[in-house]
Amino acid sequence: MPNRMEIRLAGSGGQGVILASIILAEAALMAGKNVAQTQSYGAEARGGVCKAEVVISDGKVGFFKVRRPTFLLALTQQSLNKYTKDIPDTCTVMTDDSLDIPDWLGSGQVICLPILRTASDTVGKALTANIVAIGAINSVLSLTSGESLKEAVAKYIPKGSESVNFKALELGSRLLQGSC
Repeated sequence: MPNRMEIRLAGSGGQGVILASIILAEAALMAGKNVAQTQSYGAEARGGVCKAEVVISDGKVGFFKVRRPTFLLALTQQSLNKYTKDIPDTCTVMTDDSLDIPDWLGSGQVICLPILRTASDTVGKALTANIVAIGAINSVLSLTSGESLKEAVAKYIPKGSESVNFKALELGSRLLQGSC
């Protein structure tokens, strides 16, 4: 069976979760993987719960929806509570360190990182939280090289914002030192 990774990113509309999934899918394509990317969000769009999914496989992606996530990123408490209820014990969950971890999650499967704080305080732009998260995700999953990931980010960010986004990506890639 081909190696298949099912990634779900969840947060609030406006946090860049969908863009992050597109960038991760692009980076995986650059690494020679087969990819499917989907997204959904509530009627409120901005501020409502949204999720985006990426399936990455060495072989064909026959079914493009995430059935049993192998990785979940949750940037809000609402998305963490909603999308962790039925995940497998083998799913790695990455959260912002400001969130309360539900009792049903095993401590060994959760990685808490200061994603939102790094974006707002260290990068200086809260809107880069999705790029900080991409750096951290790649550190955990080793999807692609740092250079390919940077190239994928550059393809989708607004022109003129490269330096701040590359700083966010680099800082995110170094966040893995702490977990809860």
